[in-house]
Amino acid sequence: MTGPIGHPASGNNGTGGGVAMANGLGLVTARPLVQRSPTLRFPLSMADTVRVAPGQTISAGILLADRLRDPLVEETGRRRREEAGDSPLLSAGQRTWLLSGGQREPLESPISGIVRSADTATGLVVEAAADSLAGVLAIGGPSRGRLEIATGADGELRPAALDVGRSGSILVVGSRVEAETLTRARAMGVRGVVVAALSGKDLRDFEASERRQRASVHQLAPFAVLVLDGVLRRRIASPVMELLASLEGNEVAIVGDPPQLLFRRVESVPTPPADWVRVASGPMAGREGRWAGPAGPRRFGAAVHLEAGFVRFDDGPPTPVPLADLERFV
Repeated sequence: MTGPIGHPASGNNGTGGGVAMANGLGLVTARPLVQRSPTLRFPLSMADTVRVAPGQTISAGILLADRLRDPLVEETGRRRREEAGDSPLLSAGQRTWLLSGGQREPLESPISGIVRSADTATGLVVEAAADSLAGVLAIGGPSRGRLEIATGADGELRPAALDVGRSGSILVVGSRVEAETLTRARAMGVRGVVVAALSGKDLRDFEASERRQRASVHQLAPFAVLVLDGVLRRRIASPVMELLASLEGNEVAIVGDPPQLLFRRVESVPTPPADWVRVASGPMAGREGRWAGPAGPRRFGAAVHLEAGFVRFDDGPPTPVPLADLERFV
């Protein structure tokens, strides 16, 4: 039963979706926890050679393309291939380029699926035969490996905790990770990292390290970082952590466009209580609680008035939170 505007509603025990919606929960942004059969894009440069064709069924590990690995090659403008097959001739505006030299590295498929498009101008488009968990940013990749929970939802992995025993795995490392930890993880043979937040400084430091790695002469092993929420430190959401725990020990993959963690199709998805909500942004980002009803317009910092909702955190009283800061999983 919905209470008057400005007061938390009573009688909502979170046991029924209809009751929750009647209590104003529909005002909170709904976010899918698992996406089915996502469409993935793998960007290519003008010197890459495609090894698959549209309509082809692929499996994990199959060669998609040979990439030219040259740190001095810049990707600018729109390009159109003049010749099919392996010809090095490429048209770019009024000029025709002859591409040669450089070290090539294989682009292997991280998952099974169907190739929908294969062209150096638009990239490879693949419909994945898998489910996925969305993030906000992916660096490096694509990469695949065995999922391993390295820390709790609010933990932090230190460089000293990494050794060659974690080689070949994709690690879930909790609330945040430093660039030094990422660099050591790559050196120890780890294939990827899943983390709630990555600061701007650590992102820049890690990208600089990646550029130095690419400038070397030896071939790089696949490595990727998936950021689930953003730059502000926060714990991994409880439903997400429960899903990751259920996948531990299984092979998963990280891709960058869109940024996602791919895994085998699951029959049942962990679902939180109907009235569960999470603060996705703002000063209380990362906190979880129970929806207690609409709060109406409320005054927040800098004298800003926003539509809000009441949320009960732990056993405390209902707290007004801007509706734009809240999210829930469906």
